Parts: sequence; structure tokens; C-alpha cells
Amino acid sequence: MSTDKLIEESGKYVMNTYGRYPVVFVRGRGMKLWDSEGKEYTDFLAGIAVDNLGHCHPKVVVAIQKQAQKLMHVSNYFHIEPQIKLAKLLCQNSFADRVFFCNSGAEANEGAIKLARKYARENHGEDRFEIITATNSFHGRTMATITATGQDKFHPHAFSPYLGGFKYVPFGDLKAVADAITENTCAVMMEPIQAEGGVNLPPDDYFRKLRDLLDERGLLLILDEVQTGMGRTGTLFAYENYGIKPDIVTLAKALGGGAAIGAVLATEKVAESFSPGDHASTFGGNPLACAAGIAAVEAVLEDGWLLSECRRMGEYLVKGLNALRRKYPFIKDVRGKGLLIGMELDFDGADVVKEALKEGFVINCTMQRVLRFVPPLILTEDDVDGLIAALDRIFEKRQP
Repeated sequence: MSTDKLIEESGKYVMNTYGRYPVVFVRGRGMKLWDSEGKEYTDFLAGIAVDNLGHCHPKVVVAIQKQAQKLMHVSNYFHIEPQIKLAKLLCQNSFADRVFFCNSGAEANEGAIKLARKYARENHGEDRFEIITATNSFHGRTMATITATGQDKFHPHAFSPYLGGFKYVPFGDLKAVADAITENTCAVMMEPIQAEGGVNLPPDDYFRKLRDLLDERGLLLILDEVQTGMGRTGTLFAYENYGIKPDIVTLAKALGGGAAIGAVLATEKVAESFSPGDHASTFGGNPLACAAGIAAVEAVLEDGWLLSECRRMGEYLVKGLNALRRKYPFIKDVRGKGLLIGMELDFDGADVVKEALKEGFVINCTMQRVLRFVPPLILTEDDVDGLIAALDRIFEKRQP
């Protein structure tokens, strides 16, 4: 079927919930994607920070193939071997003692919200239910997680009324958190770095001081690592950069190496608040997704160079982007950690994304003016040099 026909039928049969580009990708390998016309692209979006190992990583592909031949799904009424192995792997390499598996980041955040509320009510009384989140945050598209999301554009009147029990404070502002805490507060939920919100980093000591504040008040710290987890910032989890231990962490995106899976990680003290019937997911922790997850996590851990290369290549990419910033005054800022990097412009970046596609590069723009770069962690200097040259050509056209 031709590209035009595929796009026509997409418009006819698929619900209109995305502003899609006129491209149909049909194959991927490593850093590369190919569309239905045979054109090659270098991917600096990685399925929105999903394909951290690159497209179709051999270990993940083989794990899925082998598991698909044995068992793809049974219900959680039974113990599931790959689920047990993945939970153990995550706990042994994190702060956590227990894991709940689901299918997405939004589901993981839903589970975290429920767990935090139940823990607070059991340990502090009926009135503890409120969760503090940050302005410009993003936590998902379910009714609870869009309410947790601190952006007005995700709160249109058409979806109201929204779930109660959330407050928003400026990201990185410790005093604002302290002032927002009341006798109803049960937890603070934050992204270590705001990705969808414009690649916003907190002050270096913010999370350490926040952890101390919450410990003093007996409150939980939930970290949404859906986008920052699995090596994206140069450590397995982004919280490691701040020298703290959270109470709950949510994961998804890169956890499955391209397969759909989400997880809620928690300490034993918090996790024991969940009991049979409190929370569930039909597909959560299924054998196929967990086999992919095991392969993906092991690939990050066993390939010891991957995390160090993420840090090195992140510095290399920032260096190249800053060279452009010095050349073009309409570039206002370059910021990020590891391979989660934003370039802020003083104009709408949508056309830059389209021009980059023409140049053979997949990038993204968030918050209208922030170009976001979240490539696979297998990025090379040649890939970066190609992107910088393409952006240079695009930006040159905007010169007076």
C-alpha cells in the first residue's frame, strides 16, 4: 500500500488524537529509521525516550521471540516467572523492595497515587490524601494523572470535573512546597527533570532538601521516572544524580526496550499498604513484556559503557548545540542531563521539526519553543555532527 493510501486510511479509521507528520515508518535498527518510501532517518526522539537501546536491539528481539514461543499471557492469579525475575532485577539495582507491573507511565502514576493515599490514610489518618505536584509537570493522560499534571492545556473544560486532591507549586522551589503542605498532604510527586514541560532542571540541592523536608513532615516522595529512568540521564535512575532515595518511583517508556510495560517501585514500608484487591492490571507484568524488560535492563547494566557513553555523548551534543547558540541569537538556552536535552528558541519550533524531517532527522518540540533531543543511548559523534550540521542549515534560513 502506498504512503498516501496509508495516511488516507489512517485519517479514515484511526481516532484523531494526534497531530501526525506525513511519514510512515516501517523499519528501524539502532539509531536509524526507514519510512515506507525507503528514506533513512537518524532518530533523536527514540519513540519519546522509549528506545534507549536503539531500535530492535538484538537482546530484546531474541528475548521476545523466545518468550513468544513459550508463553505470552496468563493472568496474575498465578505466579509469572519473567515477572518475578524482572522485579528482582529492579529491586537489586534500586532503592526498592517491591514492584507492581502495569502497561504504561500513566498507569504507573495512577498506581503510585493510589498507593500513596492508602499508605497515608493507614499511617496518618483519613484526612491525608492531597498530593503536591509541579507546574509544567506531566504525569499522564488518565483522569487522575492529567489532574496531577500541572499544565492548564491538559485541563480543558470538556474533560471536567477533575479529580480533587492535587496542588501545584513551581518546580525547584522548596519554599513553595513547604508553604503548600497542610494537614491533608500525603505526598509530593515530581519528575527529576521535567521533560514534557520543557526539559527543566531543578537546583542541584533541591531534591536533597526536599527529601529532608518530607522526612521532617512524615510525607512520601514519589518520583516520576517514566522518561528519566533506564539510563536516560547517565545513571540507571535519575534520582541517583541527587544522592537521595525516594519512597516510590514510577517507570515505563524505556523499561521494555520498545515493548509496552510500566512499573511502580516502592520500599517495603510503603508497598505493604497494598493488599490483594487494592490494585490490578490484566496485562501488567505479562510474560512477554517482562521478558523484554529483563533483556532491556540487563543490556543497560551489562553493557557498562552505555551509561558512561550516555554522559559523554550528552556533553558532546550540548557542546554542538551551544556552538549553534553562539551563532544564532534566537537560541535562548541549551540545558539537560545525559541524553535528555532541550534547546529553547524565541519562536515556535514546529517548523524546525518539519525541516529536520526533510533533512533526515527525527526530533521533537515541546512547550512550543523547546526542541527536545532524547536519542537512543547508543548515539555516536557522527550522529551528533550530522544533526548539528542539519540544524545549522535550517537555522541559517532564518537569518535576516
